[in-house]
Amino acid sequence: MEWTNTKVQPLLEALKEGFPDSSTNNLRSWLKDQRITVGKKVTTNTKYIVQPGQKIALGKRKLYMQEGIEILYEDDHMVALYKPAGILSVATDYDVMENVHTYLKKRYNRRKVYPVHRLDREASGVMVFAYTDAAQYQLKKQFEEHSILRQYIAIVEGDLQPTQGTWQSYLYEDGAYYVRSVSDPTLGERAVTHYKVIKRYKNTSSLLVTLETGKKNQIRVHCKEAGHSILGDEKYGSTLELDGRIALHAYKLGLEHPILKKPMMFQRDAPSEFTKYLP
Repeated sequence: MEWTNTKVQPLLEALKEGFPDSSTNNLRSWLKDQRITVGKKVTTNTKYIVQPGQKIALGKRKLYMQEGIEILYEDDHMVALYKPAGILSVATDYDVMENVHTYLKKRYNRRKVYPVHRLDREASGVMVFAYTDAAQYQLKKQFEEHSILRQYIAIVEGDLQPTQGTWQSYLYEDGAYYVRSVSDPTLGERAVTHYKVIKRYKNTSSLLVTLETGKKNQIRVHCKEAGHSILGDEKYGSTLELDGRIALHAYKLGLEHPILKKPMMFQRDAPSEFTKYLP
């Protein structure tokens, strides 16, 4: 539902006018769940002042699984979701704790769920899984061909210069699961990361990062080796913290539907702990 606001007033008051039969608690819950947009921008502040002529809209109810995992899109072939920080994408050889993959399999007791890519446990953001062999094959092919748009928000330590550029190297993972760049291309895998500074805040720089390749810990390693570790990433040299997580968020994922062949774009704004660091 969408309507046009008619006067200068706090957002909560505008919602009361638009939904006179809804309780204040319901209106507040819609704001908290990021279902309300003003001028197509998600707004959660009840005191936000809306102007005459601004469009206010109520979005669809969001579907959540365990641990705050949010379903963004789903059909018989695939699912796109938001993974919060602190949860594994899939089980690893050395860590089999519950993860997004197992949550999906439990949700659909008899449905197969196929991993397509991974997102670091310490990071948050958008990712996809396949529900059929054919969908997994086609999605993996897109990742391998680098035809998928993968954009991240990262907050790094220090004043990153130049303000945009590209990092390229060959990445190698040692026996302690530590990834670093090596000079010998026969030992590592080619990794290419494009970045652009979008805001500076005190002793940090916030980046929009676009992956050309998607190797394990790629953004974290490239930031560290550029002398600007990601906030909270102690493994790769950070001395600052951000609410018990690393300041890396998979912001946007653009791909072709594996079966229907239509373009799709999934986006999830950075979580609230990033707010002061962003424009």
